[in-house]
Amino acid sequence: MLYNLLYPLHDQVSFFNLFQYITFRTVYALVTSLVLCWLLGPLFIRWLKAHQGKGQPIRNDGPQTHLIKQGTPTMGGVLILLSLTIATLLWADLTNGFVWLALLVTLGYGVIGWLDDYLKIIRRDPKGLAGRWKLILQCMIGGIAAAGLMLMTDPIVDIPFFNSQWDMGWFYPVFVLFVLVGTSNAVNLTDGLDGLAVAPTFMVASALAVVVYLAGHAKFSAYLMIPFVPGAGELAVFCGAVVGGCLGFLWYNTYPAQVFMGDVGALALGGALGFVACAVHQQFLLAIAGGLFVLEAVSVMVQVASFKMTGKRVFRMAPIHHHYELKGWAEPKVIVRFWIISILLALVALSTLKIR
Repeated sequence: MLYNLLYPLHDQVSFFNLFQYITFRTVYALVTSLVLCWLLGPLFIRWLKAHQGKGQPIRNDGPQTHLIKQGTPTMGGVLILLSLTIATLLWADLTNGFVWLALLVTLGYGVIGWLDDYLKIIRRDPKGLAGRWKLILQCMIGGIAAAGLMLMTDPIVDIPFFNSQWDMGWFYPVFVLFVLVGTSNAVNLTDGLDGLAVAPTFMVASALAVVVYLAGHAKFSAYLMIPFVPGAGELAVFCGAVVGGCLGFLWYNTYPAQVFMGDVGALALGGALGFVACAVHQQFLLAIAGGLFVLEAVSVMVQVASFKMTGKRVFRMAPIHHHYELKGWAEPKVIVRFWIISILLALVALSTLKIR
């Protein structure tokens, strides 16, 4: 909004020339989102406690140390979504189609997560919305985004470490849908400990902010031999808003958490990461940067497959962060070590831009 309102006046007021720079607007989108989330946090948490009663129901079959979290309010992801949406609308170029599609996916998946959280609280049942309905709704919203990307970009996927792109043709929307739904649910599976999902999310979003800025710049993309996507650089502003919202929320979600993010946040943030990566054809780079999310999702699939085929479990409990808890690792130790892994993976992902 500020770009659309103020930059046209740069001939009269030279200061407004700053608004043409994506880097400037990305930084201030981050700051805006962070400050909003941080300032609104205490009021929002008090409101949640007043209206949720016993808070999020805790699984009885999980680590017994989690039972002390009973009564902690959930749906804190609403705070992230509110902050990042306001920041994006303030600092992004609102004539950019990528920005609107990113908000569509993020807020659409957030609504699905909100419904899931609401049912958990009302029914006092950790299962919430039935999995099939959650998947159907995710595919509906993801399908709209995939169709939009088909109209705005080429149906290609960049291959890290190699100077090549895979032209997927009409299969591309299916692949985009798979990435969106898969990333959304992978982040949701990771959100099992205080701050475990939100910190890796802003790490991956930070890496993607760099990638989309480069992909939207003709000279940088040509130099790095990555697909050039006109207009995609504006998604850096969106990524900055995501980073700021996550940082602000982590203030209250760090161990011991004052509020849980809930599915409303986890599904939305996963969808946001998936969309941004798809917009610039960097789905495989996302798998590297978000390797922790991949590991969490794979651990669940391996556990389920092993139990159905052999009757035996590979892990003490899945997702894998619970496995280490049951091995005796303290929750903060699991969280911080997984954060370290996420930082390293984000750096490896960025390094692939030069290793070609």
